[in-house]
Amino acid sequence: MTAPHLDPTVRHDMVFLFDVVDGNPNGDPDAGNRPRMDDESGQGLVTDVSLKRKIRDTIALAAGDDPRYEVFVQAGHALNPRLEASYQATGLEVGGKGKVTAEQAGAARAWLCDRYVDIRLFGAVLSVGKTPALGQVRGPVQVTMGRSIDPVFPMDHAITRVTQTRQEDIDKGESTEMGGKWTVPYGLYRAEIYYSANRGAQTGVDSRDLDLLHRSLEMMFDHDRSATRGRLTPRGLYVFTHPDAFGAAPAHRLTERVRIQRIEDAIESVPRSFSDYIVSVDDDGLPAGVQLTKLVS
Repeated sequence: MTAPHLDPTVRHDMVFLFDVVDGNPNGDPDAGNRPRMDDESGQGLVTDVSLKRKIRDTIALAAGDDPRYEVFVQAGHALNPRLEASYQATGLEVGGKGKVTAEQAGAARAWLCDRYVDIRLFGAVLSVGKTPALGQVRGPVQVTMGRSIDPVFPMDHAITRVTQTRQEDIDKGESTEMGGKWTVPYGLYRAEIYYSANRGAQTGVDSRDLDLLHRSLEMMFDHDRSATRGRLTPRGLYVFTHPDAFGAAPAHRLTERVRIQRIEDAIESVPRSFSDYIVSVDDDGLPAGVQLTKLVS
């Protein structure tokens, strides 16, 4: 029997908590890679794109050599050749000027959904370059930006390297080269993830897809280690499962049941660890048919 949180035919609303210690969870390239922040509140931000990138990379590792779990948006691979493979597989003329029928485009999209797990979960824009227009796939899994519970205080660290980039600098007698890196001393972040069963049926999501999604959320930071990111750790994954595809309650009424508060002894101090917080989940009086699964807590 399929566990409730792995049922692709019903709606799921999730809360994902993670924290960072002495690292940069998501740098802003327009600000010298400074950790992303809400300039008004001072809260740290991690984009949905960053979280989905980690999920993509990890889910492919977890699935092994299964051809159903290739990744469409992947470093070092152009999109057009992958789209052209779908045309060839479904009988479309690559580079042709003829009009693509809705049936042909649908067949190509279905082929792509079956082959690429990130299209199946997150969707994709498929009309790129000089290729027949396939429109887009609206993914059933939507990820919000991660936002820290409290303001974060990014720190810029000057670092040195004992060798130069250019030989002429060494010839001039220079022995070190300066650099820098940004870190957040500590931040606890919260993101929400929503799964639409109706869209999942359109892209072909199955129970294994959901299982690998959950496993990736739990393990992805272990497969994305770097000195820049510091220590990133999953701290909570709570899945609210509805009794059907439509759902028994608005998402916010469920996700707001996961509450994060500073412990009394730490209210007047700066948070520096997960132990400075208490996470509570109100699972009393859930709407009829809704089930809660605590995968990381």
